[in-house]
Amino acid sequence: MKIWIATGGTGGHVFPAMAVAAELARRGHKITISCDGRTDKMVRDAAPSGAGTVHIWASGVGAKSRLKQIYALFKIAVSACALILRFVFSRPNRVVAFGGYASVPVVFAAHVWGIPTFLHEQNAAIGRANKFAMRWVKTLMTSFPTVSGMPKTNTRVVYTGLPVRDDFLAAAGAPIPNKAHLLVTGGSLGAQILDEVVPTAIANMKNKKIFITHQTRPENVEKLQRFYAEHKIHANVLSFIRDMAGAIRDADLVIGRSGASTVIELETIGRPAILVPLNINPDQAANAAAFAKLGGGFAIEQSKFTPRWLESTLTELFDNPTRLEKMAKKSLVKNTAARNIADTVTA
Repeated sequence: MKIWIATGGTGGHVFPAMAVAAELARRGHKITISCDGRTDKMVRDAAPSGAGTVHIWASGVGAKSRLKQIYALFKIAVSACALILRFVFSRPNRVVAFGGYASVPVVFAAHVWGIPTFLHEQNAAIGRANKFAMRWVKTLMTSFPTVSGMPKTNTRVVYTGLPVRDDFLAAAGAPIPNKAHLLVTGGSLGAQILDEVVPTAIANMKNKKIFITHQTRPENVEKLQRFYAEHKIHANVLSFIRDMAGAIRDADLVIGRSGASTVIELETIGRPAILVPLNINPDQAANAAAFAKLGGGFAIEQSKFTPRWLESTLTELFDNPTRLEKMAKKSLVKNTAARNIADTVTA
């Protein structure tokens, strides 16, 4: 079977798509992967052997400038026309799209030719691009059991989970180390609110026997190193964590944002967390709420994430390691998403 996988935008879209591409390739299907310019190298480096890659001319339409919005829509329209023509000569049997605006022209072209199309939604609240594209798809696959903001369509909805890389699957269910190890991560660009609140909260704690791995922006590394040293706090401050699966596995508690990939990685390994959604992103708020509902941690608004609140919460948690162990068990969700998606697409 010839299967076209559409992705792009960010690594959060690309890595799940590559996990599914690898699963489908293992089953003997012929894979073509399309992406935009931002993720072209990422896709080429991670694509399974033998997969073809196609560049899509597309970008998001969320810019404030009306002119930029019009230009973005123009690029999507041109790409859709090009793909409609391409599918005349090389028509896939299935299209699997992983969201973002780079998926929209592929989904539309597949709709024109009546190709069965499957769309994956990462977040617990449906994104704008997916909401727009849902009118043309056969099946919507979701990362979370429930998704808010769904439009009224006849699209079938299937809960599959969100695929993760193999190193996260290898760490699944590992017991927490009980070494008072705290991981702080704000994503690839860091998070200023975490840099401001976490060090102050820990400095105010009576019991400072906590080891911290703190990922931050490159320009903040030296400042945080100096702060932790001055307050005699054991910390490893760095701007990039290459082995994120290992960092989560070795932590007793994680503090971070709540992008879909972060939340699913926590669930895959099984780690309690304090999640602080980006205050301008309703998707992150929904993801954090879904995680908290499991009993695996806290979802707290950025405005309420204060040094005083965090000091009290960390003290209570690290003074009660059995509670952290219970939270870890509640947060654990078996991840068979790549297989679930492959099964759904090829059924």
